[in-house]
Amino acid sequence: MISAPQFFIGQCIRHNKFDYRGVIIDVDAEFSGSDEWYEEVAKSRPPKDRPWYHVLVDGAEHITYVAERHLEQDPTGEPVRHPAIQAFFDGFEDGVYKIKQRQ
Repeated sequence: MISAPQFFIGQCIRHNKFDYRGVIIDVDAEFSGSDEWYEEVAKSRPPKDRPWYHVLVDGAEHITYVAERHLEQDPTGEPVRHPAIQAFFDGFEDGVYKIKQRQ
């Protein structure tokens, strides 16, 4: 059974296993990667039938794909530094990014 996501687009998170911060840019209701990627990268074998998140990593230039069980809300309230922030968001207020409105 697919469960509702605990986190939302624009929310700043912390990866509780690898200890990095980031901001969510997309949510998949369940794992949508390839079996090959899962076997090679997802070593802890998180459940595929739970939400997975696309995350801009703070202080880096890449995007990660993370299982919900590895995330927690970021307690710092600080913005994320990533070169693609402006492609997804219009601003940052009260610890949350505002989704860019499509024109």
